[in-house]
Amino acid sequence: MIWQQHYDPCGNSVLSTLLAALPVVVLLGSIAILHFRIHFAALLGLAVALLIAVFGFHMPTDAAAATTIYGAAYGLFPIGWIILNLIFLYQLTVEKGLFTILRGSLAGIAPDPRIQVILIAFSFGAFFEGAAGFGTPVAITAAILIQLGFKPLQASGLSLIANTAPVAFGALGTPIIALSGVTGIPATDLSAMVGKQLPFFSFLIPFWVVCAMCGLRGMLEVWPAALTAGLAFAIPQFLVSNFHGPWLVDIVASLSSIVALVILLKFWRPKTIWKLNDDPPLPAETFSRSQLIRAWTPWILLSVLIFVWGIPKVRDFLNGEYVCFSQGIEFRAQSGPGKMELPIAHLHKLILRGPEVVTPGTSPEKAIFTFNWISATGTGILFAAITAGLLMGYRAGEMFRIYRQTLYRVRFSLLTIAAMLALGYVTKYSGTDATLGLALAKTGKLYPFFGTLLGWLGVALTGSDTASNVLFGSLQTITAKQTGLNPVLMAAANSSGGVMGKMIDAQSIVVASTATNYYGNEGKILRYVFFHSLALAVLMGILVYLQAQLLPH
Repeated sequence: MIWQQHYDPCGNSVLSTLLAALPVVVLLGSIAILHFRIHFAALLGLAVALLIAVFGFHMPTDAAAATTIYGAAYGLFPIGWIILNLIFLYQLTVEKGLFTILRGSLAGIAPDPRIQVILIAFSFGAFFEGAAGFGTPVAITAAILIQLGFKPLQASGLSLIANTAPVAFGALGTPIIALSGVTGIPATDLSAMVGKQLPFFSFLIPFWVVCAMCGLRGMLEVWPAALTAGLAFAIPQFLVSNFHGPWLVDIVASLSSIVALVILLKFWRPKTIWKLNDDPPLPAETFSRSQLIRAWTPWILLSVLIFVWGIPKVRDFLNGEYVCFSQGIEFRAQSGPGKMELPIAHLHKLILRGPEVVTPGTSPEKAIFTFNWISATGTGILFAAITAGLLMGYRAGEMFRIYRQTLYRVRFSLLTIAAMLALGYVTKYSGTDATLGLALAKTGKLYPFFGTLLGWLGVALTGSDTASNVLFGSLQTITAKQTGLNPVLMAAANSSGGVMGKMIDAQSIVVASTATNYYGNEGKILRYVFFHSLALAVLMGILVYLQAQLLPH
């Protein structure tokens, strides 16, 4: 039996909104104020979300249970699968002493920690966001920064702040493609609009992240590096998003930024080298060429394989999918078990969103768990780790031992991510997310500003710009039409505003704390980044508001 969501179960929109917000308040409050361990906070938030879904919003109990299992499964695969294998690769390099060499070579390229943050957290991280997404850039860049001498809180927080501008085009344009699917707006149109919003912030973020690290005076000493990295990212981001599409935006922009910054550093260095501590950085000259090649090989291999794994034709091949033609009609077929799509019992096509957020005649919500065990990004990372391990001289037994240790190390992180995704899915399928969205949609002429914050809220809740676009993309376009706004602008604003919420979602914070071995201090990380997230979201909202006044409806 199909159940339709109701967004005002209390008969009072204010009370219903407060009820819908309670799981988020409990989650964030227990982390930041009560200092609960994050896996306990996530489980508590999930319990509150389930109680509100069943008893407050009258969601069927079997559907609520199925939603919890569905969300937890998605948390473990593909997201947990990525983190597990990435930390495994990291541990392999640490045990062989190669990460120390990597640290030294990076210190040689950029001896000043302020420039290291720009090069690694912003430029290098953007490449991994564009190629893989799902927490990959934060895990890698935070691990590198902590090896360069950054404290765990700094390494985590700065990596999260830097991982903003590329998120809307992450994983080869997946968030924009998903937004196109739920709104019916061509992906190229959405890409072009997002490309008229994000480049301003892509230019700003290198300055911002250095200010967060050492203040305005410290930033002014390295402004040429911030300017070079920002411009070299923002200009290609604008050009590719407007004249090609969403697929390669981050790849092209990040590589341009890396190359431009490395070239600059051959001709310019800051007058004073800012030190994190009293220990001098390791100079690259202390290592031979063969040592440097061995140290960089695992990460180059990882970069190449992640990029190749994300190419649509390669992904289709790994899934065993191919295109067939029958009587002039194109359709997809599958020849192997590389991809399994499992409809979730008691949930798939049994939840119908209300007319307030979807157009009449919209089909019930799908709930299909995709187990693409070969083409998943985490599998590509595992393949890279095993290949790199063999090249480093590991035996199979040694790698198995390290993998077992890695699994033990990230056990609470995996539990947290599973609980967080379960909570996010419960808010989606129970309709509490739409209740929060509809509250923001009642802001009238200020809707361009608050609609942007809706995207921010969506990512903060779900941990994914893609998921936020799926949740609120349709609502944004419907509200835009009702208020006489440009629907392309507001759909794009959902994605652009969402990127600023990436740094405060629990999933990203857990990834950062795991990568820096700082698990249990997620509340500190949240407090470190929250102001930056909110301030950047407000600035994005102001930009969209101004665009709404200038662009034709």
